[in-house]
Amino acid sequence: MDTLIIYLLMLIIPIIASININSNYKKYQKKKLNKEISGFEVARRILDENGLENVYIVEVPGNLTDCYDSSRKTVKLSTDIFHGESIAAASVAAHECGHAIQDKEGYNWMRIRSLIFPVVSVANHVAYVCLILGIIFQAINFVKLSVGLTAFALLFQLITLPVEFNASARANKILADLNILDEEEIVGSKKVLGSAAMTYVAGVLTTLLQMLYYLLSFTNRD
Repeated sequence: MDTLIIYLLMLIIPIIASININSNYKKYQKKKLNKEISGFEVARRILDENGLENVYIVEVPGNLTDCYDSSRKTVKLSTDIFHGESIAAASVAAHECGHAIQDKEGYNWMRIRSLIFPVVSVANHVAYVCLILGIIFQAINFVKLSVGLTAFALLFQLITLPVEFNASARANKILADLNILDEEEIVGSKKVLGSAAMTYVAGVLTTLLQMLYYLLSFTNRD
C-alpha cells in the first residue's frame, strides 16, 4: 500500500507542477506589455545595463526551451519569448538574463552546479544500468547501488533550486528597476516565474519519491 501511494505521488506531483506553469504562462502570454517591447528587446536592455554587451541573444525552436549557455555566453530564447511582447515573454527573458548575471558575478551555487554536472551525468547513466540489472536479476544490491547513484541527481537538483530562485528574484527586481514592467505587470511576472520555480521543487520531490519507491519495492520482495 505504501509503495502504491508513493507511486501515485510520483505521477501526480509533476502533473500538478506542469499544469500550474502552463496555466500561468498561457494567461500572461496573452497580456501585452504596456511598453510593447519584445522578449529580445527586454533581454538586450538588461544585458547591456549590466555590462554584458558581449552576451549574444539567439532564437531557438520549441516551447519554453529558453536557457542561458554559459560556455558560449549566449541567452537562448524560444520563438514565442524572442518575439513576444507579453508579460510572460519579458519574465522568461529577464530570468535567463539573471543567469547571465550570475555567471558574470561568479554566483557560488551556479559554479558548484557546473562543477558537479559531469559527475552527475555519468552517475545517472550508471544508475540506470544498475536499476535494469536489479530488475532483471531481482538483485537488491544493484537496486541499492542505483538509488545511491541517483542521490547525485538529487544533489544536483537541490543545488539547482537556489540558482533558479535567485535568477527569478533578480529578474523581477531588474524589470522593476529599469521600469520595463509596471507594478501590476510585476505581479504577473512573479506568478509566471514562481510557477516555473515550482517545477524544480517538484523535480526534487519526484526524485526523492522514486528513490524511496525502488528501495521499498525491492526490500519487500526480498
